[in-house]
Amino acid sequence: MRALLIALVLLLSPPALGADDLAGNDRAAIQTVIQSQLDAFQRDDGVAAFGFASPMIQDLFRTPEGFMAMVKRGYAPVYRPQQVVFQDLVTMRGKPTQRVWVVGPDGRAVIAYYVMEQQADGTWRIDGCILEPVSDAEA
Repeated sequence: MRALLIALVLLLSPPALGADDLAGNDRAAIQTVIQSQLDAFQRDDGVAAFGFASPMIQDLFRTPEGFMAMVKRGYAPVYRPQQVVFQDLVTMRGKPTQRVWVVGPDGRAVIAYYVMEQQADGTWRIDGCILEPVSDAEA
């Protein structure tokens, strides 16, 4: 019976959206969310920045202060970027992921992979950010 219930849930659940499945308005909304969070970091507005994080990220860090402390410690390129260039949208971990070329405060470039999650109300939230250093040849 349990296996049948699990199978029904899987069949009735909407499929995960990959990058190729997104309409132009979703792509624009994703970039707006990311840019809005970057803007909030620039203002040191932890409440606003935390509000763009997915429920899982919010549960993990619990407060805007805890979230901002993590960002300041481990995500200097997105906390204080010198330059930001949105690139393509790819699929990572089964989710749409926005690639963003960022030059950090130290002048070094990274690719920030923003894993996105669509909420039940249709809005987008950031479900993780993975930083990948860019080699001098790629910069």
